[in-house]
Amino acid sequence: MRALAVLLLALPVAAFQTVIQVTPMAPSAPAPARTLLYFDYYQIPVGDWDWQLAIDMVETTSPVADLYLRRGALPTLTDFDIASITAWTANESLLIDSNSTPQIASDTWFLGVFRPFGGAYDLTISLTPLSSPHSGMGANTYSAGLLGEDGVSFRVWAPNADSVHVAGPFNGWSGTASAMANDSAGHWSLDVREIGAGEHYRFAITNGAQTSWKNDSRAREVTQSNGDSIVVDPAAFDWGTVSYSTPAWNDLVIYEMHVGTFFDAPGGAPGSFQSAILKVPYLRDLGITAVELMPVCEFAGDYSWGYNYSHPFSVEQIYGGTQGLRNFVKACHDNGIAVLLDVLYNHWGPSDLDLWRYDGWFTGAFGGIYFYNSILSQTPWGDTRPDFGRAEVRQYIRDNALFWLDEYRLDGLRWDSTSNIRMGPLGDIPDGWSLMQWCNDEIDASQSWKINIAEDMYNAPNDLITQDTLSGGAGFDSQWDALFVHPVRAAMTTPDDASRDMWAVRNAIAQQYNGQATRRVIYTESHDEVANGKSRLPEEIWPGNADSWYSKKRSTLAAAVVMTSPGVPMLFEGQEFLEDGWFTDTDPLDWSKLTQFGGIHDLYRDLIALRRNLAGHTAGLKGDSVNVFHVNNNSPGGKLIAYHRWDQGGPGDDVIVICNFANQDWPASAGYTIGLPAAGTWRVRFNSDANIYDPGYNNFPTTDLTAQPGGYDGLPYHATISIGAYSAVVLSQ
Repeated sequence: MRALAVLLLALPVAAFQTVIQVTPMAPSAPAPARTLLYFDYYQIPVGDWDWQLAIDMVETTSPVADLYLRRGALPTLTDFDIASITAWTANESLLIDSNSTPQIASDTWFLGVFRPFGGAYDLTISLTPLSSPHSGMGANTYSAGLLGEDGVSFRVWAPNADSVHVAGPFNGWSGTASAMANDSAGHWSLDVREIGAGEHYRFAITNGAQTSWKNDSRAREVTQSNGDSIVVDPAAFDWGTVSYSTPAWNDLVIYEMHVGTFFDAPGGAPGSFQSAILKVPYLRDLGITAVELMPVCEFAGDYSWGYNYSHPFSVEQIYGGTQGLRNFVKACHDNGIAVLLDVLYNHWGPSDLDLWRYDGWFTGAFGGIYFYNSILSQTPWGDTRPDFGRAEVRQYIRDNALFWLDEYRLDGLRWDSTSNIRMGPLGDIPDGWSLMQWCNDEIDASQSWKINIAEDMYNAPNDLITQDTLSGGAGFDSQWDALFVHPVRAAMTTPDDASRDMWAVRNAIAQQYNGQATRRVIYTESHDEVANGKSRLPEEIWPGNADSWYSKKRSTLAAAVVMTSPGVPMLFEGQEFLEDGWFTDTDPLDWSKLTQFGGIHDLYRDLIALRRNLAGHTAGLKGDSVNVFHVNNNSPGGKLIAYHRWDQGGPGDDVIVICNFANQDWPASAGYTIGLPAAGTWRVRFNSDANIYDPGYNNFPTTDLTAQPGGYDGLPYHATISIGAYSAVVLSQ
């Protein structure tokens, strides 16, 4: 309740010509008497956030007084909007709200107290905040409110606050004018009339003697990481009418993108969603079916990988904010490309972190209501692990996950370092595990076709990450596979052929989780693998000579293994045109390399087409089944591996992949034999040594194979192959 400091307009009676002589009527009055009566006037400003005006008057020395209330002008005995007139008493009251006649309205109201000269009374005038009748946390626009108005509903969780006020241009940024009502369970809410999308606001949260100005913990947009919150109407965006559906998981080819470096020029501001949109047709033509965005939530400063974001519901302004992200998603969907988002629930911040000690409560050196206030807060990135055991924090994280899928129409999420959700400095965190289960169940219940991916690189393999929750698993749909990337990169970067471990490569290809190929994401480059003391794969193969024959040959051999092994394949931005060095958020991709290494780009394009079976000859690459039937770990005379991929089996489905990990050509005359699963002709669909991909490649003659009767490598047929050094060949029927 806000008790008003009202302005008394009652001047000396002589100054007001509102003096009236009347004869009071009273039971048992001994004789009529002439009494002098007049008005005291009070001015009452009612704001867009005020929902109930209550006026109570109690007699002291005045035996009679009446209340008259009028909007926009002084009331009189004949001109008023509402009055309280009770005979022979000064105990009067008035109440106006959305249900009264008249209804409350934003304006200056004038109260007149009509009383005898010399009478006295006690007057209480109060404006009481009412809880918002609208659902939803944060700031949400509404229409047809209690007064038929448009406005914004504000709701915030601050259980230890003594009071919360919302402030913005609508009230002159007053931290005391617009009190929020204390709802149940520590929530505060208020509707403000006649404002909408684009309005700036903050919360003034008072705990004891301290008042902190905080951004909305669920702000959809902020002006900057330490700026103001902005009201957003998600329904206002035009998604268009182009038909789109999320690709099947076995048709996913992911392209990991950092918005700030993807398409930008050195110097000036980072790249943006708008600049990235210019390259969406390029990505479509490359053949990828999903973009995975590194984190895009608001972070401190303008340059970042994104893993230090401080506003989990807001989109980074330097990238283009909420409108920019929606435009990017729409552009991708219009081109048949899904969009996945990297999200953080293992920590937040720590810089510009308004969630820190949000409502003023904390213990020791810890962070208050959103974080563990114990040793469990410790993470590798600061002491800001969310409190997974607190119901409101769990709800906050669950709502955030669904928020991106619903409001931005994203096709899936990649959860960063889930090992730091399920484990902490003291070991397992059961509440973290159950939180992941709950979120995955909620997503599956409403949008089961969208993919939820875990990055859980600790103590792999861990089938429980992608096991269903009914069986005790975390319920993720897929997980980044440490057991693929590390042995494959090691096999490619080892300088000496003799040291390449083909059994490790075999195990990387054959590794599966829960019996399904799509339960893992496989790659040789990601933001983690090409930074933090590591570099792009061609750079790692020959530091300083990423464009060397060796670097090109072995890195593209690795690409062939990625695109033909069971799993969801992923590229890191620029990998397809031999980007060198290491990833940093201030060094944009060098797009001149697309011209310089256009053939390498075409190699990736052709591999993606094979992986997706666009020509109808390689359906088996989308299946679950693999048999690594040939492993030659000898040196010299070896370092070759071959495997069979299939879905249903048969022509157009069965695929044979042969990979030569040594700097040795194998002509047909050498008589190198491998097994084959079926009779007939096996046609070459891809040869990574073709000089259409690089003029320096040997274009080693690799011919179709005719299967010969007779078992070999555990298969019923065999053939003699030809393959070039550091090359991959793909065959099918």
